[in-house]
Amino acid sequence: MKKVNYRNLSSQLSLLLLAILLAFSTTTFAQDGDPVAGEAIFKSNCAACHKLDKKGVGPALRGVADKYEKEWLYQWVKNSQGLIKSGDSKAVALFAENNNSVMTSFPALSNEDIDNILAYSSQPKPAPKVAEVVATTESSDDGTMQNIILGGLVLVFVLLVIMFYLVSKTLQRLSDANNEEGTVREAKLPLWKAFAQNQFLMLVSSILLLLVSGYFVYGYFMQVGVDQGYTPVQPIHFSHKIHAGDNKIDCQYCHSSARKSKTSGIPPLNVCMNCHKNISEYTGAQDLANGYSTEFYNKEIGKLYDAVGWNADEMNYTGEIKPVKWIRVHNLPDFVYYNHSQHVTVAGQECQKCHGPVEEMEVVEQFAQLTMRWCIDCHKATNVDAENNEYYEKIHEELSKKYNVDKLTIAQLGGLECGKCHY
Repeated sequence: MKKVNYRNLSSQLSLLLLAILLAFSTTTFAQDGDPVAGEAIFKSNCAACHKLDKKGVGPALRGVADKYEKEWLYQWVKNSQGLIKSGDSKAVALFAENNNSVMTSFPALSNEDIDNILAYSSQPKPAPKVAEVVATTESSDDGTMQNIILGGLVLVFVLLVIMFYLVSKTLQRLSDANNEEGTVREAKLPLWKAFAQNQFLMLVSSILLLLVSGYFVYGYFMQVGVDQGYTPVQPIHFSHKIHAGDNKIDCQYCHSSARKSKTSGIPPLNVCMNCHKNISEYTGAQDLANGYSTEFYNKEIGKLYDAVGWNADEMNYTGEIKPVKWIRVHNLPDFVYYNHSQHVTVAGQECQKCHGPVEEMEVVEQFAQLTMRWCIDCHKATNVDAENNEYYEKIHEELSKKYNVDKLTIAQLGGLECGKCHY
């Protein structure tokens, strides 16, 4: 039997174990960090230029811990230009690969912070989740009062018919009693003929018919030009819930002219590209239950790129642009004057006052009626904000004495004058 050299075998096993530990340490050292904390640091410091799975201004960062040594990454993140100037071959090559784009230095990040970022970027790419379409039954109270009135009219009509039937039965019994006494019995009339010969019931029925017809005609004409609930399908899907709700983007970042102009304006697509130049994929909540999937949102971002002529792979503009035919949601008649800046800047009204909770809307709809009565009711109920406004302070003092009130409403300030809105 061949004698086994246990000393050599032990040394070989030790070398093999050491090699495994070294390989494991170079690929998994980032797991020492906290991926949850790393995600927060990544989004606040790195996400402007880097994506995890796709090249942005800088290279994709998923698995970067497997490509470079730990100490080298510390130096690169804290002072990339210093590392390049030192002649480090890896730093010079990486700088050249990314079109000599200068990476922002982060000397304030600690080694622990960088470990957390690497732990986050070392996580496996999550499998895309398919959104579940939840069937919702929308209920509305619009028209409840009208339905009650109509039901009352129908009930009155039914009661009249019942009363007529009972009266006719009573008359019939009296007629039968007279016949027993020897009176000649007249032929019994059908109900509809008896109804037609009763002038009182015919008059009441005609009035009732006119009232019901007037109700429907009035309701129809009162809805002309009222587009409350109007929800058009836009050429590019834009989720206010994601932008204004989840990401807390201020309404006036996109609709900047609302502060200083009559109209709020349609945001130009270059405003969208301020963010989407580097955001080519939806990275929000994956547990979507609104009928939209990650792939759907990514496709809509692709439509934006196609419209502005942006090549996401080459990170440059092609010059081929396509106009986007947005569909207007809120539209006042031409004879109505409405100034956004007067309401937003002077009055300090929130956008939600007229447009509803847009931060909760996946697809924007017309929230309010935008009728004359709706505006008048608002002017009657809203007090004038006279703080830090010398003009309003003076006129507020004079009119408050005139009306003997502490607070003036917009209506008392002249908000009901025809020429305010109709010029």
